[in-house]
Amino acid sequence: MLSNLILSRPIIFFDTETTGVDRINDRIIELSACKFFPDGTKEIKTRRFNPTIPIPPEATMVHGIRDIDVADEPIFAQKAVSISKFFQGCDIGGFNSTGFDVPIIVEEFLRAGAPLPFDEDTKFVDAMRIYHMMEKRDLTAAYKFYCGKDHDGAHGAEADTLASAEVFNAQIEKYALQSSVDSLDELCNKGNTIIDYERKFTRNEYGDIVFTFGKNIGKKASNDPSYLQWMLSGSFSLYTKLCINKILSGELK
Repeated sequence: MLSNLILSRPIIFFDTETTGVDRINDRIIELSACKFFPDGTKEIKTRRFNPTIPIPPEATMVHGIRDIDVADEPIFAQKAVSISKFFQGCDIGGFNSTGFDVPIIVEEFLRAGAPLPFDEDTKFVDAMRIYHMMEKRDLTAAYKFYCGKDHDGAHGAEADTLASAEVFNAQIEKYALQSSVDSLDELCNKGNTIIDYERKFTRNEYGDIVFTFGKNIGKKASNDPSYLQWMLSGSFSLYTKLCINKILSGELK
């Protein structure tokens, strides 16, 4: 499988399924790690964990794992030391692993008081970064791919505006997408109502404004005014704070 890679020591490719995309506050509910050895052999370990917090419906829609599926699984802290030992002395690989999987597993190790298996000698390779470096995903590349044209006015605001509209129109045809703005909004935002542009809030199935992060994820925002007050003093955007004030005043419900 890794016939093109020269190994001087083992390398682990791993992936996590989690309760969300917050690398600090979300939890790992499934971990799969494949250790490749220099002699060509490999060892795979896959296991699930009880995250000790509810799995939001939007996360279940991605990976299919429900609260009931992991209710009887161990918590990460119970296995943290053995997982750390498995990773010890290995280099690390994955897809967006440096952007997400490594940071979130480090938080889990630290919460559990387990030794960190990564140090200054650990090498990190990320297939997504190579993909994005080698296969450009900017507007110029999209314009060439979807419209078959060179984007001569790249980075000029007007040219970029017109190119993005033309790309969007071509995407509708190429992927046979529903052509209404409502359906395309649903596709782009996965059904999450945008309250603030940092997306710290959304609406739940009942239409209530709820938190999308932290200890209160999924909880009705107006039920925790002290948390909202804390957010007002934090490093959130001015618009998010504007929305918070509207929630506190009852203007935004």
